[in-house]
Amino acid sequence: MCGIVGYLGEKSTVDVLINGLKKLEYRGYDSSGIAVFEKNEFKVMRAQGKLVQLEEKIKSNKPVGPVGIAHTRWATHGVPSEKNAHPHKVDGVCLVHNGIIENYSELKQELLALGAEFSSDTDSEVVAHLIARELKKTLQLRQAVHEVLKKIQGAYAILVVWDQQPQTMVAFKNGPPLIVGIGQGEMFVGSDVQAMLQYTKSVVYLEDNEVAEMTEKGVHFYSALGEVVQKSTSHIEWSTAQAEKMGFKHYMLKEIFEQPKAVSSVLEQYIDLATLSVNFDKMSEAPLKTAIETLQPSELKNLDRIFIIACGTSFYASMYAEYLIEKLAGVPVEVDVASEFRYREPVIPANSLVMVISQSGETADTLAVLRMAKERGAKTLSLTNTKGSTIDRESRGHLYMHAGVEIGVASTKAFISTLTVVNLLAIFLARLRGSMTHEQEQSYVQNLLALPSQMEAVLSYDKFFAKASSVFKAYRGFLYLGRGINYPIAMEGALKLKELAYMHAEGYAAGEMKHGPLALIDSTMLVVVICPKDAHYEKTLSNLQEAKARGGVIVSIGTGEDKNLKEMSREYLSLPKSDWMASGILSVIPVQLLAYHVANIMGYDVDQPRNLAKSVTVE
Repeated sequence: MCGIVGYLGEKSTVDVLINGLKKLEYRGYDSSGIAVFEKNEFKVMRAQGKLVQLEEKIKSNKPVGPVGIAHTRWATHGVPSEKNAHPHKVDGVCLVHNGIIENYSELKQELLALGAEFSSDTDSEVVAHLIARELKKTLQLRQAVHEVLKKIQGAYAILVVWDQQPQTMVAFKNGPPLIVGIGQGEMFVGSDVQAMLQYTKSVVYLEDNEVAEMTEKGVHFYSALGEVVQKSTSHIEWSTAQAEKMGFKHYMLKEIFEQPKAVSSVLEQYIDLATLSVNFDKMSEAPLKTAIETLQPSELKNLDRIFIIACGTSFYASMYAEYLIEKLAGVPVEVDVASEFRYREPVIPANSLVMVISQSGETADTLAVLRMAKERGAKTLSLTNTKGSTIDRESRGHLYMHAGVEIGVASTKAFISTLTVVNLLAIFLARLRGSMTHEQEQSYVQNLLALPSQMEAVLSYDKFFAKASSVFKAYRGFLYLGRGINYPIAMEGALKLKELAYMHAEGYAAGEMKHGPLALIDSTMLVVVICPKDAHYEKTLSNLQEAKARGGVIVSIGTGEDKNLKEMSREYLSLPKSDWMASGILSVIPVQLLAYHVANIMGYDVDQPRNLAKSVTVE
């Protein structure tokens, strides 16, 4: 999610670092900082807000030195502030970190017991303390890193330097991307090749559990155990079209990788970080210039029923919202496909809210439902990705996906942004109706704030699906299974494969298998099951046993280490631990990557699937 840049060489270190951070602004951030070696120590400068705030600080006291590291941060542990910005410095050790240290709480308690003093609220500072303590024994930065790798758990990409070894940078990762750039007598590090492309096109991609040690003499790579690893250098070739796609082969893949930023944008808009609460005051701000009466958030307090109406991918997001809102807020929710709802003479009771979801804000059937709801006196609320679209203008209340431009016809980041918004809406309604305490709201919000970094870790499965797609394409059909909020994710996974690879795929509630779908299963059927460790875990395992007993080949998506799923599956994909509300958002990414890579290896036009349009403006 966040951005990492490192430089060692003879250029202006500050300029290289700031230029690199600017290239990574698309990833989203709320603070930034640099550390440059000057006068026998790494000088740290940090600022909350956009890069311009950091640049203003640097202007009056620009550090000059041959090596430095930099970072843009999106808050997960600790609110946005200068003290929580990176780099963190402990006893001469400076580091920047993307990701989440899952066992940081236990490690922090151990360090506090040993007399450590913390200056931030982040999980990242724990790693700096651990490295600093190891350096008192080893006096070698890389050796200290190897020792710390034995202790930390989670998804992370970390770049670290030390006052006593100033001509050395050490990078290591498990999950989020980290790339080493090799120049003429200079070294670069970045969380994205964009950060270094203006200086070098020779790069090496770090794999999980690898360590890179960079000095003025070059770079060496090691395994987590300290064994030398031989790596090949890649040369980045960029055409004009590729530059627009930021190096990705297709817009869709680029947009899949932009999803952490999309989620960050939603959270930035609708979360008050000072109180860790949801703020929907902007719901009543009318788009552009319009005389329409606006919906006040307070009007949602005593609703008797909510209708959520959408088409396609947005319909599955509506199903997801139904589970969340009914469980948290206790409001009855009815979800319908727009093209059916508008023609069946629906009963819309008084004091109902009709919420319509449309990425384009122009979907013909959804717009027709909105107009019908207004005629019948219902309160209306829209969720779109296009401010000022027809649906947005004609609705009383207004929420936005904040996903940015999505070019690929098959929706990815707009869908995941929608899931994020409806998470927040469920929390907001629960608080309004008194079914959630402020402490519970803060806990849910903190889990959502962790999502962008967790998503970065899940995106590492891109390489797995790129390799596995050559095998997956040979199956005659795919069955996607899930329960609870993961049922609509299974439906979305099947839809993506149908849209992109033109293959037979069905999404089912796992408990429905015995009512027909079991007849489909044999060794030529690939079963993709979404089975996180939630309230439905045991039941889903039982359904999976039924599929396995009939010869189904299983790809499972679960939480952390899961021996049960591993034993039952041909492939097991582990997701970071998350709250039940957020787990569905993480589960989306693997099914998107599966569909993309199967379609790509089959040679189909991923960005423009046959017979489909980005916006359906006709019935």
